[in-house]
Amino acid sequence: MVSFRNGAKAFATLALVNRAIAELPPIIAKGQYFFYSNNGSQFFMKGVAYQQGIQVDGAPVEEDHKYTDPLADTTSCTRDIPFLKKAGTNTIRVYAIDPEEDHSACMKLLDDAGIYVVADLSSPAESIDRVNPSWTLDHLERYTKVIDEMAKYSNVIGFFAGNEVANNASYTPSSAFVKAAVRDSKKFIKSKNYGRWLGVGYANNDDPETRDNLASYFNCGDPEEAVDFWGFNIYEWCGESTFKTSGYEERTKEFENYSVPAFFAEYGCNTKGGGANRLFQDTGVLYSSQMNKVWSGGIVYGYFNEENDYGLVDIKGNSVTPNQGYTNLASQIKASSFPTNTVNQAAYSPTNTPRACPAVSTQGAEVWEAVSSPLPPSPDAEVCDCMFSGLKCKPSEKVLNNATAIGELFGTVCGLLDGKACNGIQHNAATGDYGVYSGCTPGQQLAHALDEYYTLQKKAADACSFGGKAVLDTKATAASKCGDVLSSASAAAGDKGGNADKKDAASGLGFGQFAMIGYVVAAMAVGGAMVVL
Repeated sequence: MVSFRNGAKAFATLALVNRAIAELPPIIAKGQYFFYSNNGSQFFMKGVAYQQGIQVDGAPVEEDHKYTDPLADTTSCTRDIPFLKKAGTNTIRVYAIDPEEDHSACMKLLDDAGIYVVADLSSPAESIDRVNPSWTLDHLERYTKVIDEMAKYSNVIGFFAGNEVANNASYTPSSAFVKAAVRDSKKFIKSKNYGRWLGVGYANNDDPETRDNLASYFNCGDPEEAVDFWGFNIYEWCGESTFKTSGYEERTKEFENYSVPAFFAEYGCNTKGGGANRLFQDTGVLYSSQMNKVWSGGIVYGYFNEENDYGLVDIKGNSVTPNQGYTNLASQIKASSFPTNTVNQAAYSPTNTPRACPAVSTQGAEVWEAVSSPLPPSPDAEVCDCMFSGLKCKPSEKVLNNATAIGELFGTVCGLLDGKACNGIQHNAATGDYGVYSGCTPGQQLAHALDEYYTLQKKAADACSFGGKAVLDTKATAASKCGDVLSSASAAAGDKGGNADKKDAASGLGFGQFAMIGYVVAAMAVGGAMVVL
């Protein structure tokens, strides 16, 4: 006779076994291909971008910008997933999720439908701004929370650390900060020991001047800092076209020796007939032998038809109306016969090697302003807290709680004394010079600048006022351990100012040698590097 306790234990074990059987096998990467982890067969993305309302053009957005988390909206998931499945979808891309929400219901529905997920780590209000880039504790907290929330689901393939951030040559410095985000996201995944592979990549736009350098930059150098996969947002095949005339042939040749999986992170040009009448001829070719030795499939943009006219379906309440584009895509996916000579993981020995890093250049068509090493430092909460705790002059609580006020005060203090007060928080991606506190929160960085100004003004009483926006705390004292913490941080940053025993590892560098900190704009607490279309 089985006791109640043993019976309950057996039931729980059986439930776990059944759940494990029901879960999709994780996807892994080896060389330039994806594989199913359970049998080693090659995996191709047959994807659709699935999210409403993420329509940001790369400029800073309002601090209170709201978005709908598509994986926390069970009603919509229940409504839409059958249509995704019917179209042959096996992967969706989501652009922003709320890590505090419950995603279990939608993820289970997706799993049951045989659908995997690639998730962007940023949100409209928390991303790396291409104009004033930075990689801070706030960014890191957001990214790691998303990773930790989504890693529990076996049908999550990985994450994008950025999307079209450096979308033209003038914004290439931002790439250093995105690559730092890749590095630290990968480091976090490794530290958590999730027990399976999870990739971190980047989604790039199709800009002729930068696409080759960007693909090289994120692939080169230390493998711990390089992307695990490459997403290409491409809209070259419009209406009736061919592999050769569309540009797909050239793009395929460019990536035939890429060392990690590459796929279309967005595709589906709508310039001929609008989104509802897209032919999706390119879908059939993408999965053919002309392209599938290089590309691991693609993700169509997008599911919902909105103002930009890129949708596959129209939504009215709980009613879904597929358009002709949906029908065309489903037909192409169904007709795409995957060749029998696909790669098997066990028999595959990768031969492609990482690309060489692009050289820094400020002239001609090959403008590139980001050194491959060093990257911006990993944000360190202990270093930032130690620095902040010992400061005498700090922003008022009212300022610290207001993003616009922080940006305005930055603009003031960093414009004084030739910007010397801001040396420790500034950065130059083209030379690899980064202030030791450039990864701290905006409030901490502002406090450092205010205290530096106060010190440079020989601690005059009126040097810590700024019209009441700064306050003086002469009793502030850092913990005893902080001396060693700050000295180590300064040494790691190169101690360019010879000031490791104090608090500014870059105090010897002039203001003109650094790009201005990314928070000297009124809306500095929000990033606008998340681009859909």
